Amino acid sequence: MTDNSDILKAAYFTLGCKLNFAETSAIGHQLRELGIERAGEGETPDICVINTCSVTETADKKGRQLIRRLAHRWPKATLVVTGCYAQLKPQEVASIEGVDMVLGSGEKLKIAEYLQNWIKEHRKQVNVTGALDIKEFSPSCEKGERTRWWLKVQDGCDYYCTYCTIPFARGRSRSGTIAQLTEMARDAAAQGAREIVITGVNIGDFGRNTGERFFDMLKSLDEVKGIERFRISSIEPNLLTEEIIRWTATEARAFMPHFHIPLQSGSDKVLRLMNRRYDTALFRSRIDLIRSLIPNAFIGVDIIAGARGETEEEWEKSFTFAESLDVTRYHVFPYSERPGTAALKLGNAVSQEEKHRRVGRLTDLSDRKLHAFLESMKGSVRPVLWEHPSPGERMHGLTDNYIRVAAPLREDFINKVCNVRLGDFDPEEADTLTCEIISESIGK
Repeated sequence: MTDNSDILKAAYFTLGCKLNFAETSAIGHQLRELGIERAGEGETPDICVINTCSVTETADKKGRQLIRRLAHRWPKATLVVTGCYAQLKPQEVASIEGVDMVLGSGEKLKIAEYLQNWIKEHRKQVNVTGALDIKEFSPSCEKGERTRWWLKVQDGCDYYCTYCTIPFARGRSRSGTIAQLTEMARDAAAQGAREIVITGVNIGDFGRNTGERFFDMLKSLDEVKGIERFRISSIEPNLLTEEIIRWTATEARAFMPHFHIPLQSGSDKVLRLMNRRYDTALFRSRIDLIRSLIPNAFIGVDIIAGARGETEEEWEKSFTFAESLDVTRYHVFPYSERPGTAALKLGNAVSQEEKHRRVGRLTDLSDRKLHAFLESMKGSVRPVLWEHPSPGERMHGLTDNYIRVAAPLREDFINKVCNVRLGDFDPEEADTLTCEIISESIGK
């Protein structure tokens, strides 16, 4: 990267969670304001921004592989590595050949400032604030190259589950204000946004530093004109209150019948070992309430296989509980040992072979539940927001209850909502249904 280039180009790479994707989009917006354009297909970038994940050892490995691959592909590009892997292991990241800049979680959304310093000095930089010292909240509301927008309302986590490194990677729980975030949603609407996904690390913990309530934020956002759809991303079951569920079912204007709730284990003993803040009875009560009030809701659930303390007896309890729940899909993760976590002090480590077996059983269970849900939706009429397609592709969209559908491309339907009748399983793509557009009374 040089300071006499006419137009600098940047390429962006994101690993991990939806929050990371939202923040990468915010980084791209910042660099555009500096006059740095996104590198197009086939163009050589001057800057590569790599936003990493560190939720598992596999995530760290993927981060290292991506960094090395990009350094080899574009040896003259400035490589900027940020995200959770950079926060937790900055020196390890800095030691990878080709890395020019390492930015921690507190520095991630100040990238423009650090790049300007790089232009002046061309000296390797490692800028990482300790997690407990990160006080600032950096909001963002971006869509990047997507159709749906992502509104970051909260960051950090104070829960310290025994298996998790997120508090060490993201810092303490902190939020924006309701007024600030509502105004960002209004700005997105003015730019053509139709759907906004509310995201964060532990979004139900919103307001810890402001004295405001997550529920009050939802009600404020629901009043934003022009936004036809809001979705709540992953929310802890103890923070998804009955009040929120009932409001979503009966009063909310734009909140979709779609929930994502981490379970992690169906064994109360393992939940206690994990330092989770609920038990299976509370979790079941949330699922049952959603199903009673919103029968066609999509309910996604995270679950971990093979955590420390998950004996064969506790595993069978966990699986039986998971099997009994009326949910739509499980997102299955094998337990990953993370340095510095309290879980390492627990006994009863599960072998890799046994973890693999348990992951397989849970994945099969998830496939059966999703297939049954999609079968039950065939022939029904649902509203779909059509997304921007890649060149040469059909158009795809999501129903209000998060069913992915495909149809022949209609350019005039992109970023619009219309009613479709759901058809059969798509022969080209898994977990996708065909559909018939039955109403061209599309959104504004």
